[in-house]
Amino acid sequence: MTNDVSTTEIATADLSNLNERELKSKINELRSKIEKSERQLASIFKELKMNRADIEELKEKRDSLNQQVKEKVAKAQELRDKRDEINKIISEYKEKRSEVNSKTQELFSGIAELKEQRDEWNKLSHGSVESLTKAYEAELDSFLNKELPLAVEIKIFQKLNDLSKRLQAAKKANELHAQIQERYKQSKGIHKKGDEFHEKIQALSEESQAYHLEMLENFKSADEIRKEANMYHAQLTDKIMNINSIKEKIDPLKNSIASSRKELSLYLDRLKDLQLTKDEHKVSQKHSDAREKLQKNARLTLEDLKLLIERGDVKFSNE
Repeated sequence: MTNDVSTTEIATADLSNLNERELKSKINELRSKIEKSERQLASIFKELKMNRADIEELKEKRDSLNQQVKEKVAKAQELRDKRDEINKIISEYKEKRSEVNSKTQELFSGIAELKEQRDEWNKLSHGSVESLTKAYEAELDSFLNKELPLAVEIKIFQKLNDLSKRLQAAKKANELHAQIQERYKQSKGIHKKGDEFHEKIQALSEESQAYHLEMLENFKSADEIRKEANMYHAQLTDKIMNINSIKEKIDPLKNSIASSRKELSLYLDRLKDLQLTKDEHKVSQKHSDAREKLQKNARLTLEDLKLLIERGDVKFSNE
C-alpha cells in the first residue's frame, strides 16, 4: 500500500534513537491499524457470505423459473403438433367436401339442362302420356273399325300421326323427368355426405381452435415467466459483479495486515532489546550496590547474596 512503510525500510532504519515510550506508541498504533484492518476483513468475509447465500437463492429461483419455461414451451409445442395434425385432417375433409360440392354442381347443372329438354318435349306433347294414349287408341279404333268417308279417314290418319308424335314427345318428357328425379335423389345423398363433412370440419375446427388458444396461452405464460427468470438472472449478474468488487479489497487488506505485522515485529524486537538492556543495567547496578555492601561489611539481602554468588564475588570453599 502507498502509505505503508516497507519492511526493508524499517529493517534498515536505525531504531536506536527511539525511546521506550516512542516504541510503545508506535506498537499501539500498528496494533490498532491491524485490528481495524482485521475488522474490515471480517466484515468483507461476512458480506461475501451473505452475497453468496443471495446468489444461491437467486440461482435456485432463476433455474426453477427456467424449468417452468421449458415445460410451458414443451407443452405449447405439443399442443401445436396436435393442432397441426387436426388441421391436416380438416384439409382432407375440405378436399372431400369440395369434391362433393363439385359433383353436386355437376348434377344440378345437368338437371337444369334436362329440365330445359323436358319442357321443350312437354311443349310438343301438349298432354300426358295417359291422355294422349287414350286419344290415340280412340282415334285408331275409329280408323280401323268404323266405316268412314275417305275425307274423314284422311283427317283421322293425320290426327293419328299428330297424336303419335305428341305421344312420343310425352314419353320422352317422362323419361327426362325420371332422369331429373333420379339426379335429385342422387344430389340428396351427395348433399347429405357434404353436410356430414361440413359437420366434421366444424367440430374439428373447434377442437383445433381450442388447442391453438391453449398453445398461445402456454407461449404467453412462458414469456412472462422468462421475463421473471431474466430479472433474477440480471440480479444474479449484479451480485457476482459485486462479489468480484468486494474480493478486490481482500488482497490489499491482507497485504497491509502482513506488512503491518512485520513492521510490528521489528518494533517489538527493538522494544524487547531495549527492555533487556534496561533490565541488564538494573541488575548491574544492583550487583555494584551488593559489592559495595560486601566491601563495607554491610548487611546483605538474599537477592544481594544471590547476585554476588552468580557473578563470582562470593565463593564457598569445599573444605
